[in-house]
Amino acid sequence: MSEPKVHPLAGKPAPPSLLVNVPKLVAAYSSEQPDPAVAAERITFGTSGHRGSSLSRTFNEAHVLAMTQAICGYRKAQQIDGPLFLGWDTHALSEPARVTTLEVLAANSVTVMLDAQDGVTPTPVVSHAIIAHNRGRTAGLADGIVITPSHNPPEYGGFKYDPPSGGPADTEVTKWIEKTANALLADEMRGVVRIPYERAIAAATVHRFDYVESYVGDLGNVIDMEPLRGSTLDIGVDPLGGSTVSYWEPIATRFGIRLHVVNPVVDPTFAFMTVDWDGAIRMDPSSPYAMARLIALGDQFDVAFATDPDADRHGIVTRSAGLLNPNHYLAVAIEYLFHHRPHWKPAAAVGKTIVSSSVLDRVAARLRRRLIEVPVGFKYFVDGLLGGSLGFGGEESAGASFLRRDGTVWTTDKDGLIMGLLAAEMTARTGRDPGELYRDITRELGDPVYERIDAEATPEQKAALARLTANDLSMTELAGEPITAVLTSAPGDGRPIGGIKVITEHGWFAARPSGTESLYKLYAESFEGREHLTRIQDEAQAVIQKSLRTISRS
Repeated sequence: MSEPKVHPLAGKPAPPSLLVNVPKLVAAYSSEQPDPAVAAERITFGTSGHRGSSLSRTFNEAHVLAMTQAICGYRKAQQIDGPLFLGWDTHALSEPARVTTLEVLAANSVTVMLDAQDGVTPTPVVSHAIIAHNRGRTAGLADGIVITPSHNPPEYGGFKYDPPSGGPADTEVTKWIEKTANALLADEMRGVVRIPYERAIAAATVHRFDYVESYVGDLGNVIDMEPLRGSTLDIGVDPLGGSTVSYWEPIATRFGIRLHVVNPVVDPTFAFMTVDWDGAIRMDPSSPYAMARLIALGDQFDVAFATDPDADRHGIVTRSAGLLNPNHYLAVAIEYLFHHRPHWKPAAAVGKTIVSSSVLDRVAARLRRRLIEVPVGFKYFVDGLLGGSLGFGGEESAGASFLRRDGTVWTTDKDGLIMGLLAAEMTARTGRDPGELYRDITRELGDPVYERIDAEATPEQKAALARLTANDLSMTELAGEPITAVLTSAPGDGRPIGGIKVITEHGWFAARPSGTESLYKLYAESFEGREHLTRIQDEAQAVIQKSLRTISRS
């Protein structure tokens, strides 16, 4: 295993040589056929759906046909007979995948809700629509599909299923869909039913739905718009060429906000992006390299933010601190929300993933709110948000959502729009931006140093890492401190974390294999400074490598 280096192009404008050939990509979607005997070409649901590229036969028409038919089978088995809300983003493969999906849904007589203007639809907007439809119902429940690879490069396509809970499907559901879809692939698609697109789009089961009005019209119930209405606060927004591009003008107009979209361009090559850390074009709003353009404009705005192509992730840029580390903003959001949402239940808890910063633990403790720590994946927050037992759920990769102002559910998926608007709300109400508010927190609770390293790993090493236990590590100290806990399951729900976490009084590390890439992720944090963090990282990498060598020999 070796730590990847930052690419020389990182943070610089994407050169033409990096741009994807869109006609070739779209042609491969229908012309290339996956081989079910090749593991990489089968359907695999990660933490939130299947994704891949038509150029590598990991996301193409056959995959979408099989997944959609499998979902039709799942709906029938679960007696889900309400409308299916269908959304898609601006990646080049999303449009042909939308056509394929609709052909199968219409052939299976599924009631489908398409955007009234044939526009793209953010992930949280689909979640919001499902929850709004299902509120108070016990029958005729809705679910949804979002066609998106999220923040991934332009050559990727993706496909996510939301059951009637409105959030990412749980592992049991995705495994069922995955198994059924792969069986269809292996059987040469004989179980797939589809009709031509011209018939599908005209089917009596296909309806138009005003996603923009439904979502924007309800925003005042989750964000306190009063301090923003008519204020002099200048707010910058970068949709990063994604599905929120048509949402910001209606938001600004309805609520009287001085909101400026810095780049309204939609281009499936995403040629306007600056290159990410590894030399790829990636629309990651938490990356300082991908966000270089908005960071450079930061001084023009009181607060600015971005969302990724399907708007389930956010990035916050402030005058005082530039691009906020996602963990820092989560801490500020939790601190602010639990002080400014008086109608939330006193028992509403704070949810965090196991690799998020421990400063969140300290904020929750000071608020006297229960902390619920879960494995990586927003699906583990769905039930808590749906029932109101979680006031807030957030993960270190810049994804979060929270309850409506009355303490009821807003979305059960990550919502980058409300996380950005919350930054504006708190700036208007407190007169201080989120960077300044984070400094207040660290003065009282400590100033942690946090870092994630992505290191190369073979499939065998990834499998071994997922099986590591405390006995395999044989550690009693970490960076000079006694180890207080070694976790292989999450304290909040007891589910396996798919890796290991080692904790001391002033620091910790966690290691887990990537679900979709040939690497493992090492997370580490120290409340004792950069030098202590480096010691934690060095010792963690050494003990992991030693343990994996031992396991591979046994």
